[in-house]
Amino acid sequence: MLRITDQIAIEDWELTEQFIRASGPGGQNVNKVSTAVELRFEAERSPNLPDPVKRRLRRLAGRRWTREGSVVIQVDDTRSQARNREIARERLAELVRKATEKPKRRIPTRPTLGAKKRRLKAKKVRGEVKALRGKVDGEE
Repeated sequence: MLRITDQIAIEDWELTEQFIRASGPGGQNVNKVSTAVELRFEAERSPNLPDPVKRRLRRLAGRRWTREGSVVIQVDDTRSQARNREIARERLAELVRKATEKPKRRIPTRPTLGAKKRRLKAKKVRGEVKALRGKVDGEE
């Protein structure tokens, strides 16, 4: 079981891990040892996640969200399979933790009267500068 918050915990049956060979340099080990981990979390079917959290998780996960409604996290940071597994679980927990935070509602504000006046004054000054750039009439 992976505990995220006091209310949310992910059961082991919701997670599937697959070990794959990592890309990049690794010497003689690279073609023999499957150190990279692919952690798959069935988020859409999870009974432990409330609907709003699922929606936010889907938006946060981006390309890591599959059509089947699961989150896929790939880690090949270290050459240790166990460490990669820990990192993947930490990243998943962090992602779900971020999804539990309710975004603050934005309250639209209006510019003050002083701000409006300053803006218009600046525009007027700028317009005058540009007007002076016009063609000069020759006095010949």
